Amino acid sequence: MTTLGIVSLISMLGWLALMIANYRSYDVPHGKTLRMIAIWVGLFALVALGFKALGLA
Repeated sequence: MTTLGIVSLISMLGWLALMIANYRSYDVPHGKTLRMIAIWVGLFALVALGFKALGLA
């Protein structure tokens, strides 16, 4: 992994930590949280499969 990749990974993890802390401050029920996680994972998987089908990944 290049230096740029490492910096990008660290900044993404920092952003993720801030986003999680902000999200938890709204006190959203666990069921709704799990549903939102499932939706985002599904969207990510569809996009990844689309890239793979197009030969871009």
